[in-house]
Amino acid sequence: MSVLRVPSWVTMGVLTLCGMVVSLQQTLVIPLLPDLPSILDVSAGDASWLVTATLLTGAVATPIVSRMADMYGKRRMLLLALSVMTVGSLIAALGGNFASMLIGRAMQGFGTSLIPVGMSVMRDQLPKEKLSGGIALMSATLGIGSALGLPLSGVLYSAFGWTSLFWSTALVGAILIAVLLLVLDESGQRFPGRFDIPGALVLTVVLVSLLLPLSKGASWGWASGQVIGLAALSAVSLAIWVPLQLRTREPMVNLRTAFRRPILLTNVSSYFVGFSMFLNSLVTTQELQVPTETGYGLALPVAVAGLAMVPGGLMMLVFSPVSSRMLNRWGGKPTLLLGGAVMGLTYLWRMFNNDAVWEVMLGNMSVSVGSAIAFAAMPTLIMASAPRRETASANGLNTLVRSLGTSSSSAVTALVFASLTVTVDGAVFPSGEAMTLALFLGLAVCTASVLFAAFIPVRRDTEEEADATPSGAAGADPAHRAGENEEQVGS
Repeated sequence: MSVLRVPSWVTMGVLTLCGMVVSLQQTLVIPLLPDLPSILDVSAGDASWLVTATLLTGAVATPIVSRMADMYGKRRMLLLALSVMTVGSLIAALGGNFASMLIGRAMQGFGTSLIPVGMSVMRDQLPKEKLSGGIALMSATLGIGSALGLPLSGVLYSAFGWTSLFWSTALVGAILIAVLLLVLDESGQRFPGRFDIPGALVLTVVLVSLLLPLSKGASWGWASGQVIGLAALSAVSLAIWVPLQLRTREPMVNLRTAFRRPILLTNVSSYFVGFSMFLNSLVTTQELQVPTETGYGLALPVAVAGLAMVPGGLMMLVFSPVSSRMLNRWGGKPTLLLGGAVMGLTYLWRMFNNDAVWEVMLGNMSVSVGSAIAFAAMPTLIMASAPRRETASANGLNTLVRSLGTSSSSAVTALVFASLTVTVDGAVFPSGEAMTLALFLGLAVCTASVLFAAFIPVRRDTEEEADATPSGAAGADPAHRAGENEEQVGS
């Protein structure tokens, strides 16, 4: 099939829209959770699996699909991710029962793997002057879609019923598949090899056994046998997976590349940024909706609270072009430092300013601005140190680390809110002390992000030199050779 010749801005816009749509799936059903037990005739605990399933498949699919994109074609993997998401939406819309909804939601989560692949396509196809803007926007879609998912899905649910969430996703997904077929050619950057099936299987066990306790620990009990057993399984599986990857000639994840100092420190900093970004949504939702008797709540109706959160998501979209200019002028490391600092200072400000709706909205928007700046810098830093043959897989690992940060944020915040409570008219809510502790936690993780980012070395070697570095071969140590070329030029 022939592909239309289109301007670079069209390619950038289509890929960004794809990223926003797949990211939206993470929060798509959250407004439905109170009503899903009656809709599907299940318990509240069973209904929560509709969120967990999407999280698990997204986490597992991201590194696997990213690796396959480097090997078998990035356009092909983009279409695969969108197709699985679209079919999953149809299954959820048509089934009308819990089993079909669970299958559909798991398939929707598969779409998350599109984001790092889209960034690698931009690296291959956009002109140099457009690249930083495209990467910044595509990276930010992970936060934009999640932030906009709550209010948009709430409006659809209220106006057209629960099936409208899945029909609309299926329609948009089908349109985007057709557009991708028309405007996007297959990247010429492809590096065939043998896919690491054992590495993919063991990594799946690691991620599932790690994320399940994080997602279900609050309901299972953090000291329960399920949580302890799964945590132990994750640790044992990780101990098997790491040496397996180091011995494999073409590993699922090239740990020698991942342990290069710039990539490792960027990923650690990314974890804390993802943590603080998701914490912002959780804190803002509580501040806007809980009763005023809690001492901090503003008691807004659900629909109004959702609209009050929209500007936060839009700020990530609006600020992405500004982030790209920062990247062009200052580089990745200063931009990441600035993003983390903006988020941290905002959390500090919010500890003393949350008495009015405008203050909460301003705090939410400011954290979103910091997130947009930091998200823009991450793939730039990753791609500056990763060989071109590993662009998608390196970005996939970074996306996975960010997702682990959001999952950890959800678990830790739920623990804080459940530990310090206040009762209002017979209902239990997080207390003022819990909210203060959560905001302090946001400040702490942002500080950690900045500290790790401060030690990222600035590299002077060119991308071509990085691409020439052998990677993944047994017995080779490209991380060591890359380290010889690193230069510290100050923070």
